[in-house]
Amino acid sequence: MVQAKPIRILSVEDHPVFRQGLAAIVSAERDMLLVGQASNAVDAVAEFRRHRPDITLMDVRLPGTDGTDALIAIRGEFPQARIIMLTTSDGDGDIQRAMRAGASGYILKSMHMDELLSVIRSVHAGRRHISPEVAARLAEHLGDENLTARELEVLSLIQDGSRNKQIADQLSISETTVNFHIKNLVDKLQANDRTHAVTIAVRRGLLQI
Repeated sequence: MVQAKPIRILSVEDHPVFRQGLAAIVSAERDMLLVGQASNAVDAVAEFRRHRPDITLMDVRLPGTDGTDALIAIRGEFPQARIIMLTTSDGDGDIQRAMRAGASGYILKSMHMDELLSVIRSVHAGRRHISPEVAARLAEHLGDENLTARELEVLSLIQDGSRNKQIADQLSISETTVNFHIKNLVDKLQANDRTHAVTIAVRRGLLQI
């Protein structure tokens, strides 16, 4: 009987303890082989090119360029890449961005080891997987209007402490237009005011801290 080839895995994780834990879990499985590890997005792309793994386990939060940007870069070169996002965040903004970019899975780091191995095998077999907690968070905001790129720019400047006139100057738009954008984004996020809107956007992963 011919032995099936092991699932070749690349691990991208910046926390040494979690990275070692993943390596130990994968190495203990007879049908899996850890072919490479990276701790940032740049190395992730380089390691992917070198090893062409079957499955990449990608941390969403990486130093510098985040995991979703690395996912986009890898799939830009290798459209068939199967990448599972691992995260401690269940913010729907992060989830939507990763899934739109072609992630094959999105799971929380708190999931049980056996579940993780099951997801790896499932994605390798061609399926996509979103953990129930993540799916529930997505469902909460199903039908919500997405913020426009300009609204996100305004929100980011509010987060930085800019007043409306400063935002208008920085974006080369009128203060009336800034007020219009703020009203829209506050309504969309169902916030009480601009400060509350920033808090909600950070919690949902629409803005980074």
